[in-house]
Amino acid sequence: MLELQHICYDVEQDGEDKGILRDIDLTIDERFVAITGPNGGGKSTLAKIIAGIYTPTSGRILLDGEDITGLDITQRARLGVSYGFQQPPRFKGLRVRDLLALAAGSEKLTREEGCQYLTRVGLCAADYIDREVDGSLSGGELKRIEIAMIMARGTKLSVFDEPEAGIDLWSFSNLIQVFEHLHEKINGSILIISHQERILNIADRIIVLADGQVRSDGGREEILPQLLGEAPSVCSALSDKVK
Repeated sequence: MLELQHICYDVEQDGEDKGILRDIDLTIDERFVAITGPNGGGKSTLAKIIAGIYTPTSGRILLDGEDITGLDITQRARLGVSYGFQQPPRFKGLRVRDLLALAAGSEKLTREEGCQYLTRVGLCAADYIDREVDGSLSGGELKRIEIAMIMARGTKLSVFDEPEAGIDLWSFSNLIQVFEHLHEKINGSILIISHQERILNIADRIIVLADGQVRSDGGREEILPQLLGEAPSVCSALSDKVK
């Protein structure tokens, strides 16, 4: 269970503090939660705060009752938090199979096991398992490898920041299948930042974040129709239409 207690995050702009997140108060224990909303609404900032990349200006973060507010991304990873970047980093000198073994926490990860993860994310395993994770890989390839790593970890909380970005050449339906498989495999929660209707459509819960605040929060059956225009009063909080 993830608890966000009165989370605020300010940045200095033109000599003044600007509130990016304002009093975010959420408890997340569902298997699959999607956070959506307009660009600039604070979604990616919230994801980075959950992962430990940013530290909130005020408020507390609890994971299974333990206060993790002061822990960094490495310390949170040890407690079972995974984070998928919008633009995954490159690791010159490391091969894909090395990263998968590190993610799985096993030096004995077999080639066959590594290939299974790559195949599931739509990559030809034989072509990628021994490749170096460097500039020769496209953004979309890196994104899929990163998703395979998170699958290999199977952590209690997996956070994905717009995982659909950069994978135009990969069938979007395959991405949905990956998340459905991950949803079935793990005993924890998957938290996805996304505008994509097809991702929102498989979420147990949808949270709408706009202007740094939670504007709507509820089950898919309640929130998705509102986002698609059936409830203009809610949709007016958004500047971007869900795609």
